[in-house]
Amino acid sequence: MRNAITLLFLSLLFHHTLLISGNDSIALDCGSTIDGPAKDGRNWTADTSSKFFLLDPTNASKIYSALKSPMSDTVPYRTARLSRSEFTYAFPVTLGSKFIRLHFFPSSYPDFTSSVDFFSVKANRYTLLSNFSSALYAQASGSDSFPREFCVNVEDGQMLNITFVPTPGVDAYAFVSGIEIVSMPTDLFYTEDIETAFKFVGSERISNLSRRTALELMHRIDVGGGSIEPPNDTGMFRSWNSDEEYLTIAKPGAYLSNLTIQFEYRDNRTRYAAPDLLYRTARSMGMDKENNENYNLTWEFPVDSNFTYLVRLHFCEFQPLITQKGDRVFMIYIATKIAEAEADVIEWSGGNGIPVFKDYVVTIEPKGNQKLQNISISLHPRTDQTVHADAILNGLEIFKLSSSSDNLAAPNHEIPQISPPTVATPIPKTTKLNGYKTPIGAIIGGAVSGFLVLSFLFFFIFRRRLKVKNSDSSDAPSWWGPFAVSSTKSAKTQGSTLPSDICRRFSLAEIKEATNNFDSVFIIGVGGFGNVYKGLINDGATTVAIKRLNPESQQGANEFKTEIEMLSQLRYLHLVSLIGYCYEDREMILVYDYMAQGTLRDHLYKTDNPPLSWNQRLEICIGAARGLQYLHSGAKNTIIHRDVKTTNILLDEKWVAKVSDFGLSKIGPSSMSKPHISTVVKGSFGYLDPEYCRFQRLTEKSDVYSFGVVLCEVLSARPAVNRSAVETPASLAEWARQCYSKGIFDEIIDPYLQGKIAPDCLRKFAEVAVSCLRDNGVERPSMSDVVWGLEFALQLQETAIKHCRLPNEIDIDMEIPIKGTSVADSSDDMFSSGSELMIGSRLSGMTFTSSSGEQSFLNNNSEKVKSGAIFSEINNPTGR
Repeated sequence: MRNAITLLFLSLLFHHTLLISGNDSIALDCGSTIDGPAKDGRNWTADTSSKFFLLDPTNASKIYSALKSPMSDTVPYRTARLSRSEFTYAFPVTLGSKFIRLHFFPSSYPDFTSSVDFFSVKANRYTLLSNFSSALYAQASGSDSFPREFCVNVEDGQMLNITFVPTPGVDAYAFVSGIEIVSMPTDLFYTEDIETAFKFVGSERISNLSRRTALELMHRIDVGGGSIEPPNDTGMFRSWNSDEEYLTIAKPGAYLSNLTIQFEYRDNRTRYAAPDLLYRTARSMGMDKENNENYNLTWEFPVDSNFTYLVRLHFCEFQPLITQKGDRVFMIYIATKIAEAEADVIEWSGGNGIPVFKDYVVTIEPKGNQKLQNISISLHPRTDQTVHADAILNGLEIFKLSSSSDNLAAPNHEIPQISPPTVATPIPKTTKLNGYKTPIGAIIGGAVSGFLVLSFLFFFIFRRRLKVKNSDSSDAPSWWGPFAVSSTKSAKTQGSTLPSDICRRFSLAEIKEATNNFDSVFIIGVGGFGNVYKGLINDGATTVAIKRLNPESQQGANEFKTEIEMLSQLRYLHLVSLIGYCYEDREMILVYDYMAQGTLRDHLYKTDNPPLSWNQRLEICIGAARGLQYLHSGAKNTIIHRDVKTTNILLDEKWVAKVSDFGLSKIGPSSMSKPHISTVVKGSFGYLDPEYCRFQRLTEKSDVYSFGVVLCEVLSARPAVNRSAVETPASLAEWARQCYSKGIFDEIIDPYLQGKIAPDCLRKFAEVAVSCLRDNGVERPSMSDVVWGLEFALQLQETAIKHCRLPNEIDIDMEIPIKGTSVADSSDDMFSSGSELMIGSRLSGMTFTSSSGEQSFLNNNSEKVKSGAIFSEINNPTGR
């Protein structure tokens, strides 16, 4: 009651101010005692000195700095306000429509490490979040810190009150790191004009958005472009992300851009709907009519079940050829239903260079127990009605609409599978639900018994974290998810062999000491990621390889984070061991066990190193195959490496092969009903699975194909692709297949190996290699079969050596005749280093035609790796 009276008083007090204060742009750094700028230049107001009211009836809320550093900008994520009791921020704002962005960084905070963050958030009458856990959300989304964005309409005479309520019945707390409130044009979403009414997909119904409806941003996408940062928005500080993560079918597709066109906006509503940058790029299907008729350009976006969504599609025709109605007409499908049968951007906008957007509403009905489903957006050309059989899209937004009860909150994300200590209380059995492993008790949303079980589990997990945590930032836990564990030992006392659940965090000072302040004398390799240094830690007792991100590199946080996530959980003889990482002062650094013999490629061609014997090559291939076998079937989850090549197979001082570089890796599918992952094609040219390229469907058999190319490299000592080849195919895989089918497989053999391979061994090796290169993925062997086949080949070779049966000339009667000594090609061409290929990704440069005849895009920036390099990198990876 006292709270209500206080709010009423404040509302009356500020009523006059509300009417005259103008537009609102509030950035509150919660928990902070000093104002400070973020990296985008905006100044954030300190919580303790702000003009905004904090209503905290029990005076229980506290302000703290996080015990670890976020990967993203430190403002507003370095501090937070936390409480085990309800608290409210009251903002005097003008009437009208507002963006509300709540920022969270689920770190550990003093006095709150043994409890869990489960809480609800309300904004006036709207429920924005219910029983929400930022830690679980961060783990599910893969982000260490993040905003949740909402849109509400503030009525005349109201204040905007944002209330945080810990979930009752458990030792839970509520917290927030930052709050933004930004005014938007009144009619950006809420209009009464029939011309701006939206369509209900699958029906003839049209409607406008009521001002009583609240919205939650699910996705905001710049199609065909990169991300757009808040300062480059139209004054509302929105972030726009790349579409590549969501693109499922693109053939190769085509990128369009026009960086010089001057746009003409029809009204303020379209002027502020999206920034100019969004309309300067687009994605289309290309001009191949026959190809375009056979597929839909498709994206898929995960959303919560049992809600209605506003889908806003942004268009602008800026190509000089598209100027008249009918020049480009296409169909739009949303959630597999026809949203537009004859979409014509010129007809909608009135001309070339005029941006326009179209709104549609679709309801995602519940499907069993699935909490998340995908909204698909597909485009298909109307080849019967248009000059250009193509389709185009510049950008899109997807918003969840509040229910009739003013609710936007969906059930919380599934709790990942965990292994708590054995306790007296029975641990609930797990069941798979839409690809997540979930305690059955968690399915009963809001049930008290479920919360008690969850709190019990979280208590033990967080207690376990406390045993290995201290306040030193250099040893703080990693940033993704609440269950990560960090090391407590200093760099001077901890050995390089770490337990499987620990990933050590180095300070920047320790890294500089290990490399003599990044002295160029210590550089042992160069890649797309940056330089690789040889370093000494533990008072010089341990030699390590230190990979440092070049600030100008187009690789970044995603690859850095993926590498740590993958390798910190894996310990296996044939996988390179990650010792730790450093993230400090914007430096992103990875520390690995040192591989004294460098990469496999360093011993095959373009090198001064002596050639490897055939037995050495076989043993190295077997070791690498075992590493991939472990990833596919030995780890907790199937892991698809996605970038298998000879520069990513490292050799230690004993010539033991270890698979490295997990920056592009993906967790494999969890359902037999969908045995693949739909994702943008990324990898290295010459090693890419053609089936993956055609359909954008990634499976573990894609790694098998790449390893088949590696086997051919090992046998031939020639690069995966050689553009200077005249009489043989440029692709080593294609050449090997042709030679095998013609019975002249000897033509690809390294001259150094002529007469040194037992016929039976060669026959078995060739069989394994070519079977890996089969065009159809299901016909390729598993890595377990590959390991067995290579081990058998080695046994045949050793038997032949034992019985002195190694011929100088292999018997011409064998199934794979050896006809001569063709010199292996080791020409210095740009592709031998494994330049990156990304189908449907924006890359400058030339195009090439694959063996299947499909056109793809090729990066001009070839990989540069010094002889003896320890790591190789992919250049320009945009999207995942």
